[in-house]
Amino acid sequence: MTNPPFSDASLRNRDPILAVLEPRLARPMTVLEIGGGCGGHAVYFAQCLPHLRWQTSEQPAHLAPLSANVAAARLPNLPQPVALDVRETPWPVATADAVYSANTAHIMDWSAVEAMFHGVSELLPAGARFFLYGPFIRSGRYSGDNDARFDAALRARGTGSGLRDLDDLEALARALGLQQEQALSMPANNLTLIWRKRTAPA
Repeated sequence: MTNPPFSDASLRNRDPILAVLEPRLARPMTVLEIGGGCGGHAVYFAQCLPHLRWQTSEQPAHLAPLSANVAAARLPNLPQPVALDVRETPWPVATADAVYSANTAHIMDWSAVEAMFHGVSELLPAGARFFLYGPFIRSGRYSGDNDARFDAALRARGTGSGLRDLDDLEALARALGLQQEQALSMPANNLTLIWRKRTAPA
């Protein structure tokens, strides 16, 4: 049986994202990926960064394609994915040295985004990073017409999904002890947002 294909988006954006991750995840550590999809990023980053233990995850209902591709990769630093719904506590991963998530915040409703940030803040040790990749709104402004159309289509679903405003994410992160380190421009008007868990109260 053929394994589920990796998404076209993950194949296009994996190298620019790798260029962000590689210098910032240079030592051996465990990375939790939230929302691994079909595993395109997990498999590629585990191959390219063999010093990392890449623990990917997905919602229980969507776990099977990810599990199949992780098993087929047979990488020693890529364990089987775990079922993770960000709203359900405790999370099935007890420790992680960094957290990564791509193209998830605009698919989740806002309560799930809040739950993800809460979980990340509780999981990460002081000084550790949270990487969040995707399309975002900047102070109420879209990066282009494509993002505006994409946001409208997401909101028309009536599921609470939609592009998130950087100002809202920053307020949420700051309240949870996550300090923004960088907001890096990526291809196709996307961003990689990087926060660090504060080492002391603000």
